[in-house]
Amino acid sequence: MPDQRTTLDKPARPAADAGRSRLGDVTRPVVRDRRVLVGPRSSTVLLALVALGIAGALAYALFGIPFRTLFEQDERIAERTEQVDELEAVVADLRSEVDRLNTEDGIREAAREELGYVETGEIRESILDYPDLPTDLPNGWPYSVVNEITTVRRGGLPAPTGAVAPTPTTVAPADG
Repeated sequence: MPDQRTTLDKPARPAADAGRSRLGDVTRPVVRDRRVLVGPRSSTVLLALVALGIAGALAYALFGIPFRTLFEQDERIAERTEQVDELEAVVADLRSEVDRLNTEDGIREAAREELGYVETGEIRESILDYPDLPTDLPNGWPYSVVNEITTVRRGGLPAPTGAVAPTPTTVAPADG
């Protein structure tokens, strides 16, 4: 069976290219008609703007974001430092209070304030103010009695309840 493969002959290199490498094709100048950036300048300007945009985005990603994060971290560190200083002041106050309460006088004072401790020979008297009383009670029993009590506590006279007071009678002396 005969071989039916088709073979293509390799084109012969022109005589001008004999002895030259293929790398020379890349370094050889391109004919003006075949250049990519030839024509209206708008495409060149557009390409330059795109390149500047990419360079700007890259610069922002490499420098802008880290510096912004650094400054935000500095602000947060300053806030946390202030909070730590305030908390240390509170801790110092609490330590001094604990030290004071660990003495005899501190224990006695805490017992008086917290537990109502009274020493021998002392009398404890608690005087409290009257609580605020409601003033907007409805009319009628039993609220009328409460209204009279609140009026008296405020230092006034009770309002008349609507009952008719007996009229005073005079008795004439008997002639006799």
